[in-house]
Amino acid sequence: MNTSLAASMQKWLAFALGIVVAFYGLANVVPAIGDFRIGPFPMHWFRPTFFALCVALVLVDLSNPNKKSPWWVPIFGLVATAGLFWGSFEFYFVARDIDDAMFLFGSYEMWVAVCSAAGALFFCWRIWGIPVAILGVIGVAYMWTGHLWPGPLRTVNSGVEEMLAQNLLFSLDTGMMGSTFSIVITTVFPFIILGAVLEGVGAGESMIRIAFYWMRRTAGGPAYAAVMSSGLFGTVSGSAVANVVGTGVVTIPMIMRRGFTKSFAGAVEASASSGGQIMPPIMGAAALVMADFAGVGYLTVIVAVLVPAVAYYVSVCTMIYFETKRLGIQPNEQDIANTPIPEKQDYLNLLMIFGPLLIIVVLLIRGMSPSGASITALAILFPLSFINPAIRKQPARLIKCLSDGGSTFAGLLMAIAAVSIVISALSATGVPVKFGVLLNSVVTDSLMISLLVAAVGCVILGMGMPTLPAYVTVATIAIPAMQMLGLDTLTAHMFVFMIAVGSAITPPVAIAAYAAATISGGGPIKTSVDASRIGIMIFLIPFMFAYNPMMLSVDQENIQFAWLPWAWLMLKLLVSIPVLSSALIGFDKSKLNIFEIALRISCVVLMFVPDGYWDLVGLGGAVLILLAHRRILGFNSLIKEGGAL
Repeated sequence: MNTSLAASMQKWLAFALGIVVAFYGLANVVPAIGDFRIGPFPMHWFRPTFFALCVALVLVDLSNPNKKSPWWVPIFGLVATAGLFWGSFEFYFVARDIDDAMFLFGSYEMWVAVCSAAGALFFCWRIWGIPVAILGVIGVAYMWTGHLWPGPLRTVNSGVEEMLAQNLLFSLDTGMMGSTFSIVITTVFPFIILGAVLEGVGAGESMIRIAFYWMRRTAGGPAYAAVMSSGLFGTVSGSAVANVVGTGVVTIPMIMRRGFTKSFAGAVEASASSGGQIMPPIMGAAALVMADFAGVGYLTVIVAVLVPAVAYYVSVCTMIYFETKRLGIQPNEQDIANTPIPEKQDYLNLLMIFGPLLIIVVLLIRGMSPSGASITALAILFPLSFINPAIRKQPARLIKCLSDGGSTFAGLLMAIAAVSIVISALSATGVPVKFGVLLNSVVTDSLMISLLVAAVGCVILGMGMPTLPAYVTVATIAIPAMQMLGLDTLTAHMFVFMIAVGSAITPPVAIAAYAAATISGGGPIKTSVDASRIGIMIFLIPFMFAYNPMMLSVDQENIQFAWLPWAWLMLKLLVSIPVLSSALIGFDKSKLNIFEIALRISCVVLMFVPDGYWDLVGLGGAVLILLAHRRILGFNSLIKEGGAL
């Protein structure tokens, strides 16, 4: 009885705090209506009060009796909360005083900042796992001891007290409540709330039913349906893992029932869910931060990522197609007959997804800010959601959606706090500049080797992180070095963004693939390896547009968009996807030998070499190989003989 009462109290307290966070955050960014305006509130008191509310909500969420946390977690949670409340309280006075006069930091401010950082890293560890928290700990340790390190790692000794106090907490530009925090609470926050409402109004289930019905007669039907539904739903969910868990419980068993292996079924869902983070217009909210970091409009980011996103999902579908050929899977008449037929209501429910997304795009084109567009879409979604009879019957579900959005954002803010510590440490110690100099000294003239080094760093630093913190962390370190190598700003940011998204399916810490494996029952490592193979284009496309920036379809510093070169790139991309997919599956019309696989991969690489006529050689070779494999020309026997050598 006591446990039940505690659980009930925790549930209602979390609900109430989630509502407060949602409304308080939205009030800060709601656009002006005529002469009436609520926000934005003064930064020196809004940031600490909003952060403190999110901390309280995280503590209540972690105290859920149903989570069965170790006994010490609530105790340490209370201590961490006390430290963060203390820091938020002091932040208000220091931020206010900094506006009026110079402020000298002492040991008191240093220890307040250190205790606050420790509290944030504790919550980050409990919510997101150890990788993000470890990065934060390393950042604090390096700021504290950097002046004692040898050689190029040594930092300037400007005073440990000021270094830690200012860069951990007491600044409107750096630290846990600095510029990154500001971008997230003003731009990303309304999209998180919009995504939570979109998830809760019931359109997701309708989308899955429609996708399964449309794909029922294809050999890879359930797998294609998973790609469609997860791709669309992933763009608003903001988390690949949440998308896997939300849609995978339905899609993965259906994929396995069609005849695919457990690991392949989980890999398809993980790849499709991760790809949702690069699917416009919302892109899991990370694109909003990218636009600010790159200094371009959000609409420019949407246009730039459109071709890579579509190419990625086409490649996932072609992987599924060739896998069905390899396994000899055919549509099952019984499964076709048992597929539920979507009702008229299911199609009406799609208005709740496509309506708000269309509104966002239209308003962005008309020049409205991203936060204003998202809040407008949210305001229209509320009455639009009454299309669903379930919402008409229980309109309080909308309030629950707002509360869930507040809880989601509060958890995300702990990761952002940890990442902000890392960013501050990098900025204060000059590591990105040192990394760029080191990279240039190691690989002076080879852009490919430089990109490979940056990509490996992106994958390593992005392991175990949600998309937004992964992108922010990696961009801070890698972008300056990549720009020194001659990449345009947007191209460099897009490169880092896509590789960071791909880290969710890259072993050994493939969080999206591991989540899918728990549902499918397949091996976690095998699932992550299959997911990396299925989603290989999320790693290859960045290299393609690094050498061919026209693929991003927008003007940049060193390149102007032109239709004819762009169309030529699209033709090569269209041919390369099935050629590469068949090579990685090892099957086309029949099983491919090593020689055929190597030839196909080589042709794809040549297609995107920017200099000379190598792209013509690659395209011509790919076409000849495809024709030869289908015995249209007389080359098939020659290829087979070559493979036997």
